[in-house]
Amino acid sequence: MTLSAGELEELRRELSCGFEQLDGVFPECMENAVVRLSPAGVKTYLEGASLICMIGRGFEPVLTYLEKMPELAERLGEETLSLVSQSVWKMSRTPNGQAIPPFLQCLPEAARRLGTAERLGTFIDIVFDIMARTTRSIHGFHATIPSPGLVDFLDHTPYLLSQLSLDGVQNWVAYGLRYYLDHPDRQRDYFSLQSADSRAVLQRERHGTLYGDVERALGLYLRALWRRDDFLIPYSTGFDELRKPTPYFDHLGIRLPDVYDDLGEIAGIDRYRALLAHIAAHRRWTRAIVADNFSPFQRLAIETFEDLRVETLAIRLYPGLGNLWRALHPKPIEGDCDPDAMSCIRHRLAMFSYAVLDPDHPYGDPNILSFVERFHAEMEHGESSTKAMADLAVTFITKTRGAADLSANIYFKDTEIDYRDDNRHMWTFIEMGDEEEMFDQPDKTQVEDEEQQNALPPRYYPEWDYHTQSYRPDWASLYESLHPSADPARIDDLLVKHAALAKQLKKLMDLLKPQRYVRIRFQEDGSELDLDVALRSLLDFKSGCTPDPRITMSHRHDGRDIAVLLLLDLSESLDHVPPGGSQSILELSQEAVALLAWAIDGLGDTFAIAGFSSNTRHEVRYQHIKGYGEKWDDTVKARLAAMAAGYSTRMGAALRHGGHYLSARKADKKLMLVLTDGEPSDIDVKEDRLLIEDTRKAVQELDRDGIYTYCINLDPDADNYVRDIFANRYTVIDRVERLPERLPQLFMALTK
Repeated sequence: MTLSAGELEELRRELSCGFEQLDGVFPECMENAVVRLSPAGVKTYLEGASLICMIGRGFEPVLTYLEKMPELAERLGEETLSLVSQSVWKMSRTPNGQAIPPFLQCLPEAARRLGTAERLGTFIDIVFDIMARTTRSIHGFHATIPSPGLVDFLDHTPYLLSQLSLDGVQNWVAYGLRYYLDHPDRQRDYFSLQSADSRAVLQRERHGTLYGDVERALGLYLRALWRRDDFLIPYSTGFDELRKPTPYFDHLGIRLPDVYDDLGEIAGIDRYRALLAHIAAHRRWTRAIVADNFSPFQRLAIETFEDLRVETLAIRLYPGLGNLWRALHPKPIEGDCDPDAMSCIRHRLAMFSYAVLDPDHPYGDPNILSFVERFHAEMEHGESSTKAMADLAVTFITKTRGAADLSANIYFKDTEIDYRDDNRHMWTFIEMGDEEEMFDQPDKTQVEDEEQQNALPPRYYPEWDYHTQSYRPDWASLYESLHPSADPARIDDLLVKHAALAKQLKKLMDLLKPQRYVRIRFQEDGSELDLDVALRSLLDFKSGCTPDPRITMSHRHDGRDIAVLLLLDLSESLDHVPPGGSQSILELSQEAVALLAWAIDGLGDTFAIAGFSSNTRHEVRYQHIKGYGEKWDDTVKARLAAMAAGYSTRMGAALRHGGHYLSARKADKKLMLVLTDGEPSDIDVKEDRLLIEDTRKAVQELDRDGIYTYCINLDPDADNYVRDIFANRYTVIDRVERLPERLPQLFMALTK
């Protein structure tokens, strides 16, 4: 695309950079950018280049950014433009400014290998972790000498990513930092791949077939055999020890591992092909069915039967797939699971699955043999259907039920079929409301259903491991939803109860309200006529010129521009009644939040309210009570009235998610108030210090993004940990009954 001289001149004005060398390359760079980026992306691209120009590192970083970023942003998404420019800016504020050119040079190859913006962000986190740990460790308080091995690491990044998966790179880096943190020369040798240790660890971490090496081949495989052009999105398999990620697909694309090891004589690329063939078969033949009427065991069986149905149909098209899937399928040993001592449902289904795929199976269980025959009979005259498989699977569960099937002791050996996806595409759930007329009052189950209905797909957040001084990428799964509702009159009653306190607060509010007005001129739809502009437009009209239509003006308050997030800990401990008290901490928190919300609304500040709790790192709950764009009305009061306590307190992920929304607000000051009654904790974390350090790291991240975090803690023993997390930005309220009075006063003191 060729840009006109006028278009180039206009774009050049948007780039705040005075290097003379820029004039010779700018037209070519912009023509490339306009082809690859949206108009908004071009604007972000120029803003990023302007920011890099301001760092004072010469013309080379600007040129590299202008040349490399359009292709990178086209591949991974335009959000990477800001990610990279902001990373360069932060790097320039450290002693590691000389690493900026190699950092920018390595990004295109890193992006090609990593495949997603999230994984590129994880790689950048690794870079900044090297900077932070090596500079601080070696030079202490005189951090004026750059990190010894950073440039060498960046120079070798393309090679490392061609040899290792992302978690392999992280493990390789962690080894170098752990053993050579205080030895600059050895650190350089390690990160430049000169030392024996460096090469040995690289060899140890190198395994399998990397997705980046076979990405194009897999895309051609899908297109040639299945006529599909799905977007392939790799994920790392190395960061989740307890619950391994599972392949799946949705409307956004196919999620698959970033590396597959060879399995016996089966190459890694063949394992990728087996997975993609299975998913492509589901895409072609599976139709979603309603899940609500099936038990978990029944759903597990239905998924197995449907997997076999689509594989049978695929083998009819491509018989060679049968050999590949049989080779990858586990071969459970009949009789290994004692049905009187443990749940054998997974074992029976795995035997049935293998028996369907392999006619020469060794099993003699009459139930297994009977259902293999019934399955083949169902498939004999056509494609069958997902619904027919569901009926057959339910019968299988009924006929083969064991005495200990409901036992928590489940037999797992040789039952994981890892080339199959997680089957989330098979299920659809009845929306809340279909059965509401059956009940006058929703019970707890209905509330949970409503919560599920309003829930969004999970967001994944890293978690800081202070032992290794590194992030665990995508460690916490956060599910956000709209908080259930109750009777809003309960909140009005609370405000009446505290009428005397509200009267005092109103006097304080009057002092804090902005008093000065600023006139905003040249408005087409203002509140009053701007006489000067109107007369000038009239003269233009009389003289035959086109008059300016912006002849009105409006006013706005000046002097107070604040966005606030009130983040509430809704863990189970809030149900506790303090000694000598008559109300639980939850009830007192509800009163305090109601008063605070009323006060903030009276001041005219933009604010939101959210609550959080957690049930292991796989289920961090974030519930919206009031959004920034919502008014303080009965809808919001109804959600606040339904506040309930439960589960644990994984605070770091909630802070990061709240910061995600608060950072998007356009305000001079951004304040996050955290109301909690205890330290961060969760049932899957044995060492309390882990979550304290992660929350501390999350607060530092918010500081970096310009968000001021303040904690109101109701734990009398909070001094033991709260300073470690929030520094001196906290208040401990020993007398919890004073919370409704203290919380609004603290807010006004923080924002005056």
